Amino acid sequence: MPSSSSLIQGISISVSDDDEATGKVRVRVRRKRSRASVSASARRRRLLFRTARLGVPLLLAALAVSLLLYESYRLTPSHSPPLPPPSFTDFGDLSRATRAAGSPRKSCLKLLDPEKLQNLELPEIPETNMSIKEVVYRSSLHHIEDDIPSHTESSRFNSFTGYQTLTEREESFKIKESMTVHCGFCIENGGFQVSAVDREYMRYCKVVVATCAFGGGDDLHQPIGMTENSIRKVCYVAFWDEVTCASQEEEGNKIGEDNMIGLWRIILVSDLPFSDQRLNGKIPKLISHRLFPMARYSIWVDSKSQFRRDPLGVLEALLWRSNSSLALSEHGARSSLYDEAKAIVKKHKATPEEVEVQLDQYRQDGIPDEKRFNGKKALAEASVIVRDHAPSTNLFMCLWFNEVVRFTSRDQLSFPYVLRRLRPPGVQLFPVCARKDLVNSFGHRRKVKPLVKDAR
Repeated sequence: MPSSSSLIQGISISVSDDDEATGKVRVRVRRKRSRASVSASARRRRLLFRTARLGVPLLLAALAVSLLLYESYRLTPSHSPPLPPPSFTDFGDLSRATRAAGSPRKSCLKLLDPEKLQNLELPEIPETNMSIKEVVYRSSLHHIEDDIPSHTESSRFNSFTGYQTLTEREESFKIKESMTVHCGFCIENGGFQVSAVDREYMRYCKVVVATCAFGGGDDLHQPIGMTENSIRKVCYVAFWDEVTCASQEEEGNKIGEDNMIGLWRIILVSDLPFSDQRLNGKIPKLISHRLFPMARYSIWVDSKSQFRRDPLGVLEALLWRSNSSLALSEHGARSSLYDEAKAIVKKHKATPEEVEVQLDQYRQDGIPDEKRFNGKKALAEASVIVRDHAPSTNLFMCLWFNEVVRFTSRDQLSFPYVLRRLRPPGVQLFPVCARKDLVNSFGHRRKVKPLVKDAR
Protein backbone atom coordinates (compact mmCIF):
# COMPACT_ATOMS: atom_id res chain seq x y z
CA MET A 1 0.00 0.00 0.00
CA PRO A 2 1.43 3.37 -0.99
CA SER A 3 2.44 5.66 1.73
CA SER A 4 0.49 8.76 2.60
CA SER A 5 3.32 11.03 1.41
CA SER A 6 3.25 9.63 -2.15
CA LEU A 7 -0.49 10.02 -2.36
CA ILE A 8 -0.24 13.58 -1.23
CA GLN A 9 2.29 14.33 -4.00
CA GLY A 10 -0.21 13.07 -6.63
CA ILE A 11 -3.25 14.95 -5.32
CA SER A 12 -3.90 18.69 -5.60
CA ILE A 13 -6.59 20.16 -3.33
CA SER A 14 -8.09 23.40 -4.55
CA VAL A 15 -10.14 25.43 -2.13
CA SER A 16 -12.05 28.56 -3.28
CA ASP A 17 -13.95 31.09 -1.24
CA ASP A 18 -17.20 29.65 -2.51
CA ASP A 19 -16.14 26.22 -1.54
CA GLU A 20 -15.29 27.40 1.87
CA ALA A 21 -18.66 28.95 2.10
CA THR A 22 -20.50 25.83 1.04
CA GLY A 23 -18.10 23.53 2.76
CA LYS A 24 -17.23 21.74 -0.49
CA VAL A 25 -13.77 20.71 -1.36
CA ARG A 26 -12.64 19.94 -5.04
CA VAL A 27 -10.00 17.38 -5.46
CA ARG A 28 -7.98 17.42 -8.81
CA VAL A 29 -5.56 14.64 -9.56
CA ARG A 30 -2.38 15.85 -11.48
CA ARG A 31 -0.82 13.28 -13.72
CA LYS A 32 2.91 12.86 -13.53
CA ARG A 33 4.55 13.23 -17.06
CA SER A 34 6.94 10.63 -18.35
CA ARG A 35 10.56 11.75 -17.72
CA ALA A 36 11.83 9.62 -20.64
CA SER A 37 9.67 11.32 -23.34
CA VAL A 38 10.68 14.83 -22.25
CA SER A 39 14.36 13.94 -22.38
CA ALA A 40 14.26 12.51 -26.00
CA SER A 41 12.50 15.49 -27.53
CA ALA A 42 14.81 17.90 -25.78
CA ARG A 43 17.80 16.07 -27.17
CA ARG A 44 16.39 16.26 -30.70
CA ARG A 45 15.81 19.98 -30.37
CA ARG A 46 19.27 20.55 -28.98
CA LEU A 47 20.81 18.49 -31.86
CA LEU A 48 18.91 20.48 -34.48
CA PHE A 49 19.93 23.75 -32.82
CA ARG A 50 23.60 22.76 -32.74
CA THR A 51 23.49 21.60 -36.36
CA ALA A 52 21.94 24.88 -37.46
CA ARG A 53 24.36 26.93 -35.39
CA LEU A 54 27.42 25.18 -36.92
CA GLY A 55 26.16 24.41 -40.42
CA VAL A 56 24.83 27.80 -41.46
CA PRO A 57 28.18 29.65 -40.98
CA LEU A 58 29.99 26.86 -42.82
CA LEU A 59 27.54 27.08 -45.70
CA LEU A 60 27.93 30.86 -45.86
CA ALA A 61 31.71 30.54 -45.81
CA ALA A 62 31.62 28.00 -48.65
CA LEU A 63 29.45 30.33 -50.71
CA ALA A 64 31.82 33.26 -50.05
CA VAL A 65 34.89 31.23 -51.09
CA SER A 66 33.13 30.06 -54.25
CA LEU A 67 32.27 33.66 -55.13
CA LEU A 68 35.86 34.81 -54.57
CA LEU A 69 37.23 32.00 -56.75
CA TYR A 70 34.79 32.87 -59.53
CA GLU A 71 35.68 36.58 -59.43
CA SER A 72 39.41 35.76 -59.37
CA TYR A 73 39.05 33.52 -62.44
CA ARG A 74 36.98 36.15 -64.25
CA LEU A 75 39.40 39.03 -63.59
CA THR A 76 42.71 37.22 -64.02
CA PRO A 77 44.27 37.80 -67.53
CA SER A 78 44.35 34.78 -69.76
CA HIS A 79 47.65 32.94 -69.96
CA SER A 80 47.11 31.94 -73.55
CA PRO A 81 49.70 33.14 -76.10
CA PRO A 82 49.29 36.80 -77.13
CA LEU A 83 47.36 37.37 -80.32
CA PRO A 84 49.62 38.52 -83.14
CA PRO A 85 48.81 41.81 -84.87
CA PRO A 86 47.35 41.70 -88.37
CA SER A 87 50.04 40.75 -90.85
CA PHE A 88 50.64 42.08 -94.31
CA THR A 89 49.18 40.21 -97.23
CA ASP A 90 52.64 38.83 -98.06
CA PHE A 91 52.43 36.63 -94.97
CA GLY A 92 48.75 35.68 -95.20
CA ASP A 93 45.94 36.31 -92.74
CA LEU A 94 45.67 34.07 -89.74
CA SER A 95 42.38 32.25 -89.43
CA ARG A 96 39.78 33.05 -86.81
CA ALA A 97 40.41 29.70 -85.19
CA THR A 98 44.11 30.50 -84.84
CA ARG A 99 43.36 33.87 -83.27
CA ALA A 100 40.90 32.38 -80.77
CA ALA A 101 41.93 32.65 -77.14
CA GLY A 102 43.59 29.55 -75.82
CA SER A 103 44.57 28.16 -79.21
CA PRO A 104 48.29 27.71 -79.98
CA ARG A 105 49.90 30.59 -81.87
CA LYS A 106 50.33 29.63 -85.49
CA SER A 107 53.58 30.60 -87.17
CA CYS A 108 53.09 33.50 -89.55
CA LEU A 109 56.51 33.06 -91.17
CA LYS A 110 56.12 30.48 -93.90
CA LEU A 111 59.46 28.78 -94.60
CA LEU A 112 60.02 26.09 -97.16
CA ASP A 113 60.01 22.48 -95.99
CA PRO A 114 63.37 21.07 -94.76
CA GLU A 115 64.12 19.15 -97.95
CA LYS A 116 63.78 22.28 -100.10
CA LEU A 117 65.80 24.33 -97.60
CA GLN A 118 68.61 21.78 -97.79
CA ASN A 119 68.87 22.34 -101.54
CA LEU A 120 68.24 26.09 -101.61
CA GLU A 121 70.62 28.16 -103.73
CA LEU A 122 71.16 31.89 -104.05
CA PRO A 123 69.16 33.27 -106.97
CA GLU A 124 70.83 34.67 -110.02
CA ILE A 125 71.54 38.39 -109.86
CA PRO A 126 68.53 39.85 -111.66
CA GLU A 127 68.63 42.40 -114.41
CA THR A 128 67.72 45.61 -112.65
CA ASN A 129 65.70 48.50 -113.96
CA MET A 130 66.29 50.48 -110.80
CA SER A 131 67.00 54.17 -111.16
CA ILE A 132 70.10 53.83 -108.93
CA LYS A 133 72.97 52.05 -110.64
CA GLU A 134 75.78 52.73 -108.22
CA VAL A 135 76.56 54.37 -104.88
CA VAL A 136 79.89 56.12 -104.40
CA TYR A 137 81.07 56.74 -100.84
CA ARG A 138 82.67 60.00 -99.88
CA SER A 139 86.24 59.71 -98.66
CA SER A 140 87.07 63.39 -98.17
CA LEU A 141 86.90 65.35 -94.93
CA HIS A 142 86.28 68.62 -96.74
CA HIS A 143 83.37 70.54 -95.28
CA ILE A 144 82.10 74.10 -95.10
CA GLU A 145 82.05 75.23 -91.49
CA ASP A 146 79.25 77.75 -91.81
CA ASP A 147 76.96 75.16 -93.47
CA ILE A 148 77.07 72.82 -90.51
CA PRO A 149 75.10 74.26 -87.59
CA SER A 150 75.35 70.85 -85.95
CA HIS A 151 79.17 70.85 -86.20
CA THR A 152 79.76 71.99 -82.65
CA GLU A 153 81.56 70.60 -79.64
CA SER A 154 78.70 68.15 -79.17
CA SER A 155 78.66 67.02 -82.81
CA ARG A 156 79.19 63.32 -83.44
CA PHE A 157 80.51 63.86 -86.94
CA ASN A 158 84.16 62.87 -87.05
CA SER A 159 86.85 61.47 -89.30
CA PHE A 160 84.97 58.15 -89.50
CA THR A 161 81.67 59.67 -90.68
CA GLY A 162 83.01 62.71 -92.48
CA TYR A 163 81.33 66.06 -91.97
CA GLN A 164 78.11 65.99 -93.91
CA THR A 165 76.67 69.42 -94.56
CA LEU A 166 72.96 70.17 -94.64
CA THR A 167 73.29 70.84 -98.36
CA GLU A 168 74.90 67.42 -98.87
CA ARG A 169 72.21 65.88 -96.73
CA GLU A 170 69.49 67.35 -98.91
CA GLU A 171 71.27 66.30 -102.12
CA SER A 172 71.51 62.70 -100.89
CA PHE A 173 67.72 62.35 -101.18
CA LYS A 174 67.65 63.41 -104.84
CA ILE A 175 67.78 60.16 -106.79
CA LYS A 176 70.24 59.82 -109.67
CA GLU A 177 71.83 56.85 -111.41
CA SER A 178 75.08 57.49 -109.57
CA MET A 179 74.78 58.68 -105.97
CA THR A 180 77.67 60.07 -103.93
CA VAL A 181 77.01 60.01 -100.18
CA HIS A 182 78.62 59.82 -96.77
CA CYS A 183 78.50 56.30 -95.36
CA GLY A 184 81.17 55.93 -92.70
CA PHE A 185 84.80 54.84 -93.21
CA CYS A 186 85.57 58.29 -94.57
CA ILE A 187 89.30 57.83 -94.16
CA GLU A 188 91.38 54.68 -93.78
CA ASN A 189 92.33 55.30 -90.16
CA GLY A 190 89.09 56.95 -89.08
CA GLY A 191 88.06 54.18 -86.69
CA PHE A 192 86.45 50.72 -86.49
CA GLN A 193 89.67 48.89 -87.19
CA VAL A 194 89.83 45.12 -87.72
CA SER A 195 92.77 42.87 -88.45
CA ALA A 196 93.94 42.02 -91.96
CA VAL A 197 92.96 38.39 -91.35
CA ASP A 198 89.41 39.42 -90.44
CA ARG A 199 89.14 41.76 -93.42
CA GLU A 200 90.12 38.91 -95.70
CA TYR A 201 87.53 36.65 -94.09
CA MET A 202 84.78 39.27 -94.52
CA ARG A 203 85.63 39.80 -98.19
CA TYR A 204 84.59 36.25 -99.05
CA CYS A 205 81.22 36.22 -97.27
CA LYS A 206 78.24 36.09 -99.65
CA VAL A 207 75.52 35.77 -97.00
CA VAL A 208 76.00 37.12 -93.48
CA VAL A 209 74.19 36.84 -90.17
CA ALA A 210 75.67 39.60 -88.00
CA THR A 211 75.43 40.81 -84.43
CA CYS A 212 77.62 42.87 -82.12
CA ALA A 213 78.28 43.60 -78.45
CA PHE A 214 80.48 46.52 -77.41
CA GLY A 215 81.38 47.70 -73.92
CA GLY A 216 80.63 44.43 -72.16
CA GLY A 217 77.17 44.14 -73.65
CA ASP A 218 75.12 41.00 -73.91
CA ASP A 219 76.05 37.33 -73.95
CA LEU A 220 76.57 35.52 -77.23
CA HIS A 221 73.60 33.33 -78.15
CA GLN A 222 74.34 30.46 -80.51
CA PRO A 223 72.04 30.29 -83.56
CA ILE A 224 69.76 27.30 -83.96
CA GLY A 225 67.39 25.88 -86.57
CA MET A 226 69.67 26.08 -89.59
CA THR A 227 70.31 23.41 -92.20
CA GLU A 228 73.71 22.00 -93.14
CA ASN A 229 73.28 23.91 -96.39
CA SER A 230 73.21 27.23 -94.54
CA ILE A 231 76.09 26.29 -92.26
CA ARG A 232 78.22 25.82 -95.37
CA LYS A 233 77.11 28.98 -97.17
CA VAL A 234 76.46 31.56 -94.43
CA CYS A 235 78.96 33.57 -92.36
CA TYR A 236 77.89 34.06 -88.73
CA VAL A 237 79.83 37.10 -87.52
CA ALA A 238 79.86 38.73 -84.07
CA PHE A 239 81.70 42.04 -83.63
CA TRP A 240 83.26 42.54 -80.19
CA ASP A 241 85.61 45.00 -78.58
CA GLU A 242 88.22 44.14 -75.96
CA VAL A 243 85.84 44.96 -73.09
CA THR A 244 83.24 42.48 -74.34
CA CYS A 245 85.95 39.90 -75.02
CA ALA A 246 87.19 40.14 -71.42
CA SER A 247 83.71 39.96 -69.90
CA GLN A 248 82.79 36.96 -72.06
CA GLU A 249 85.97 35.13 -71.10
CA GLU A 250 84.90 35.56 -67.47
CA GLU A 251 81.66 33.84 -68.43
CA GLY A 252 83.56 30.96 -69.99
CA ASN A 253 83.11 32.06 -73.62
CA LYS A 254 86.71 32.01 -74.81
CA ILE A 255 87.61 32.58 -78.45
CA GLY A 256 89.22 29.52 -80.03
CA GLU A 257 92.40 29.48 -82.07
CA ASP A 258 90.21 29.53 -85.19
CA ASN A 259 88.60 32.79 -83.94
CA MET A 260 85.34 30.93 -83.41
CA ILE A 261 82.91 30.44 -80.53
CA GLY A 262 80.48 27.79 -81.69
CA LEU A 263 79.15 28.89 -85.08
CA TRP A 264 80.11 32.54 -84.57
CA ARG A 265 83.25 34.02 -86.09
CA ILE A 266 84.38 36.61 -83.54
CA ILE A 267 85.84 39.78 -85.05
CA LEU A 268 87.59 42.08 -82.58
CA VAL A 269 87.20 45.79 -83.33
CA SER A 270 89.63 48.42 -82.10
CA ASP A 271 89.48 52.21 -82.21
CA LEU A 272 85.70 52.51 -82.05
CA PRO A 273 84.78 55.93 -83.46
CA PHE A 274 82.07 56.99 -80.98
CA SER A 275 81.92 57.32 -77.20
CA ASP A 276 78.27 56.25 -77.42
CA GLN A 277 78.41 52.47 -77.66
CA ARG A 278 74.89 52.35 -79.06
CA LEU A 279 76.09 54.46 -81.97
CA ASN A 280 79.10 52.17 -82.50
CA GLY A 281 76.62 49.32 -82.80
CA LYS A 282 74.89 51.07 -85.71
CA ILE A 283 77.93 50.46 -87.91
CA PRO A 284 77.44 46.68 -88.35
CA LYS A 285 73.69 47.10 -87.98
CA LEU A 286 73.05 49.71 -90.69
CA ILE A 287 76.06 49.76 -93.00
CA SER A 288 77.07 46.11 -93.15
CA HIS A 289 77.65 46.52 -96.89
CA ARG A 290 80.71 48.62 -96.01
CA LEU A 291 82.08 45.76 -93.89
CA PHE A 292 81.22 42.91 -96.29
CA PRO A 293 81.93 44.36 -99.75
CA MET A 294 81.25 41.12 -101.64
CA ALA A 295 78.14 40.04 -99.73
CA ARG A 296 74.84 39.83 -101.54
CA TYR A 297 72.61 39.49 -98.46
CA SER A 298 72.79 40.08 -94.74
CA ILE A 299 70.61 39.52 -91.69
CA TRP A 300 71.09 41.67 -88.62
CA VAL A 301 70.14 40.26 -85.20
CA ASP A 302 70.31 42.34 -82.00
CA SER A 303 72.66 40.94 -79.37
CA LYS A 304 69.77 40.34 -76.95
CA SER A 305 68.28 37.78 -79.36
CA GLN A 306 69.00 34.23 -80.50
CA PHE A 307 68.50 33.60 -84.21
CA ARG A 308 66.40 30.45 -84.55
CA ARG A 309 65.64 29.96 -88.25
CA ASP A 310 67.48 28.87 -91.37
CA PRO A 311 69.07 32.02 -92.89
CA LEU A 312 68.59 31.01 -96.52
CA GLY A 313 64.99 30.07 -95.75
CA VAL A 314 64.44 33.50 -94.18
CA LEU A 315 65.86 35.23 -97.25
CA GLU A 316 63.56 33.19 -99.48
CA ALA A 317 60.49 33.90 -97.33
CA LEU A 318 61.03 37.63 -96.75
CA LEU A 319 62.90 38.79 -99.85
CA TRP A 320 62.97 36.42 -102.81
CA ARG A 321 59.38 35.22 -102.66
CA SER A 322 57.94 38.76 -102.63
CA ASN A 323 60.69 40.38 -104.73
CA SER A 324 61.60 42.62 -101.78
CA SER A 325 64.96 44.21 -101.03
CA LEU A 326 64.60 45.17 -97.36
CA ALA A 327 62.48 43.61 -94.62
CA LEU A 328 62.56 44.55 -90.97
CA SER A 329 60.45 44.07 -87.89
CA GLU A 330 57.69 46.58 -87.29
CA HIS A 331 57.15 48.33 -83.97
CA GLY A 332 54.71 46.46 -81.78
CA ALA A 333 53.55 49.36 -79.60
CA ARG A 334 53.45 52.52 -81.73
CA SER A 335 53.04 53.65 -85.33
CA SER A 336 54.00 57.34 -85.38
CA LEU A 337 57.56 58.64 -85.10
CA TYR A 338 56.21 61.58 -83.07
CA ASP A 339 54.60 59.19 -80.58
CA GLU A 340 57.87 57.25 -80.46
CA ALA A 341 59.74 60.49 -79.70
CA LYS A 342 57.52 61.06 -76.65
CA ALA A 343 58.16 57.51 -75.46
CA ILE A 344 61.93 57.90 -75.91
CA VAL A 345 61.97 61.04 -73.77
CA LYS A 346 59.67 59.49 -71.16
CA LYS A 347 61.95 56.44 -70.85
CA HIS A 348 65.07 58.67 -70.67
CA LYS A 349 66.61 57.09 -73.77
CA ALA A 350 67.47 60.55 -75.12
CA THR A 351 67.25 64.08 -73.80
CA PRO A 352 64.21 66.22 -74.62
CA GLU A 353 66.48 68.81 -76.24
CA GLU A 354 68.15 66.48 -78.75
CA VAL A 355 64.84 64.83 -79.63
CA GLU A 356 63.22 68.22 -80.21
CA VAL A 357 66.06 69.26 -82.54
CA GLN A 358 65.40 66.16 -84.64
CA LEU A 359 61.63 66.63 -84.69
CA ASP A 360 61.97 70.32 -85.61
CA GLN A 361 64.06 69.35 -88.63
CA TYR A 362 61.58 66.66 -89.66
CA ARG A 363 58.64 69.04 -89.38
CA GLN A 364 60.57 71.57 -91.43
CA ASP A 365 61.15 68.85 -94.05
CA GLY A 366 57.40 68.20 -94.23
CA ILE A 367 57.14 64.87 -92.39
CA PRO A 368 53.52 64.57 -91.16
CA ASP A 369 52.35 63.08 -87.87
CA GLU A 370 50.71 60.09 -89.53
CA LYS A 371 50.58 56.50 -88.32
CA ARG A 372 50.47 54.88 -91.79
CA PHE A 373 52.55 55.18 -94.93
CA ASN A 374 51.16 53.71 -98.14
CA GLY A 375 48.53 51.98 -96.01
CA LYS A 376 51.05 50.25 -93.74
CA LYS A 377 52.77 50.95 -90.46
CA ALA A 378 55.99 52.90 -91.02
CA LEU A 379 57.57 52.68 -87.56
CA ALA A 380 60.19 49.94 -87.27
CA GLU A 381 61.38 48.13 -84.17
CA ALA A 382 64.36 46.97 -86.26
CA SER A 383 65.84 44.33 -83.96
CA VAL A 384 65.90 42.08 -87.04
CA ILE A 385 66.86 43.46 -90.46
CA VAL A 386 66.87 41.28 -93.58
CA ARG A 387 68.29 42.95 -96.69
CA ASP A 388 70.04 42.61 -99.98
CA HIS A 389 73.15 44.62 -100.82
CA ALA A 390 71.87 46.17 -104.04
CA PRO A 391 72.68 49.86 -104.69
CA SER A 392 69.22 51.16 -103.78
CA THR A 393 69.24 49.30 -100.44
CA ASN A 394 72.79 50.41 -99.71
CA LEU A 395 71.76 54.03 -100.32
CA PHE A 396 68.80 53.69 -97.98
CA MET A 397 70.98 52.27 -95.20
CA CYS A 398 73.67 54.96 -95.67
CA LEU A 399 71.13 57.77 -95.33
CA TRP A 400 69.57 56.08 -92.32
CA PHE A 401 73.01 55.84 -90.70
CA ASN A 402 73.73 59.52 -91.42
CA GLU A 403 70.48 60.54 -89.70
CA VAL A 404 71.40 58.48 -86.65
CA VAL A 405 74.79 60.23 -86.48
CA ARG A 406 73.38 63.72 -87.00
CA PHE A 407 70.56 63.39 -84.47
CA THR A 408 69.77 60.82 -81.77
CA SER A 409 71.05 57.25 -81.91
CA ARG A 410 67.46 55.97 -81.67
CA ASP A 411 67.11 54.57 -85.19
CA GLN A 412 63.33 54.14 -84.75
CA LEU A 413 62.96 57.91 -85.17
CA SER A 414 64.95 58.26 -88.37
CA PHE A 415 63.69 55.20 -90.27
CA PRO A 416 60.23 56.67 -91.10
CA TYR A 417 61.90 59.88 -92.23
CA VAL A 418 64.23 58.16 -94.71
CA LEU A 419 61.38 55.91 -95.88
CA ARG A 420 59.15 58.89 -96.69
CA ARG A 421 61.92 60.89 -98.34
CA LEU A 422 63.32 58.10 -100.55
CA ARG A 423 60.12 56.10 -101.11
CA PRO A 424 62.09 53.03 -102.24
CA PRO A 425 60.34 50.01 -103.73
CA GLY A 426 60.64 46.61 -102.13
CA VAL A 427 60.63 47.68 -98.47
CA GLN A 428 58.33 45.84 -96.13
CA LEU A 429 57.81 45.64 -92.38
CA PHE A 430 56.96 42.17 -91.15
CA PRO A 431 54.63 41.78 -88.16
CA VAL A 432 55.59 41.09 -84.56
CA CYS A 433 54.55 37.44 -84.83
CA ALA A 434 57.10 36.93 -87.64
CA ARG A 435 59.86 38.48 -85.51
CA LYS A 436 58.98 36.05 -82.71
CA ASP A 437 59.30 33.23 -85.22
CA LEU A 438 62.77 34.46 -86.19
CA VAL A 439 64.38 35.00 -82.79
CA ASN A 440 64.21 34.15 -79.12
CA SER A 441 64.57 37.38 -77.17
CA PHE A 442 66.41 37.30 -73.83
CA GLY A 443 66.59 41.02 -73.09
CA HIS A 444 69.75 42.98 -72.32
CA ARG A 445 71.76 41.35 -69.55
CA ARG A 446 74.09 44.16 -68.47
CA LYS A 447 74.76 47.82 -69.14
CA VAL A 448 77.49 48.63 -71.62
CA LYS A 449 80.52 50.66 -70.60
CA PRO A 450 80.81 53.93 -72.55
CA LEU A 451 84.05 54.92 -74.18
CA VAL A 452 85.94 58.01 -73.10
CA LYS A 453 87.42 59.40 -76.30
CA ASP A 454 89.06 62.56 -77.43
CA ALA A 455 87.38 64.51 -80.21
CA ARG A 456 88.69 63.43 -83.58
